[in-house]
Amino acid sequence: MRIATTIFLTDETISPVRLARELEQRGFSGLYLPEHTHIPASRDTPAPMGEPLPRAYGRTLDPFVALGQAAAVTERLDLGTGITLVAQHDPIDLAKQAATLDFLSGGRFTFGVGYGWNVEEAADHGVRWSTRRELTRDRMALMRALWAAEPEAYEGEFASVRASLAHPKPATPPRERAGAKPLTGPRTLIGGAAGPKLFAHIAEYADGWLPIGGGGLKESLPVLRQVWRDAGREGDGPQIVPYAVLPSEGKLARYRELGVSEVVLQLPAAGEAEVLRTLDEYAQYL
Repeated sequence: MRIATTIFLTDETISPVRLARELEQRGFSGLYLPEHTHIPASRDTPAPMGEPLPRAYGRTLDPFVALGQAAAVTERLDLGTGITLVAQHDPIDLAKQAATLDFLSGGRFTFGVGYGWNVEEAADHGVRWSTRRELTRDRMALMRALWAAEPEAYEGEFASVRASLAHPKPATPPRERAGAKPLTGPRTLIGGAAGPKLFAHIAEYADGWLPIGGGGLKESLPVLRQVWRDAGREGDGPQIVPYAVLPSEGKLARYRELGVSEVVLQLPAAGEAEVLRTLDEYAQYL
């Protein structure tokens, strides 16, 4: 089982370059970074992790810039977002960012996609909260058109793009889908709580699921796998990557029994010394 990590990198933590080098040298498989463009100081939305909201949320580095630094100083380390708030981005710009990172890293990028929890943050980006899931779905479809091998137009509910010259293309090869166009773009995982709408979107336009904490998988996985088959998706089924996990031997053993081949461990949003101590502790799971 591959052991990757995630961390809130900020202007106060270990740097992306030092962390990426340490992860690769120690044998960890990947680095995933979260995203918040800003946290409105006046907020009615309760934080799902509890209040007060940790300081790191309002200080996160841009994940694409930080992962670009990490890509430049490593050769094998996988790089991912966990997650990108797609609804809060211009999809043409985001398609370029994701394709460039995947191209320059040699196909090492995982595009973790999510819907968010902060209503005020999304509103500042012009996102109507009730439509954020369908908006994300629409923007992902537009990006796939830009990632296609030949110029391809897209006309959606929320946005459109002309058939365009758009390079570089992602290095990750397209994945076949029965009865549909191949799935273009970087490896794509969707984060969120188990449910019919999430599972339908995973089966439609993703490669798998990023369940935060990894709880309840035994009950959820058979449902997701059935949705996957019903959508005509083939192969070994959706990739399941438990995310932001605080590890134990028992927990990782249960994931293996469920067929999980990658898990993402949570690192503290801290300075170099504390992060490196945590990596020393996590070495037992490699």
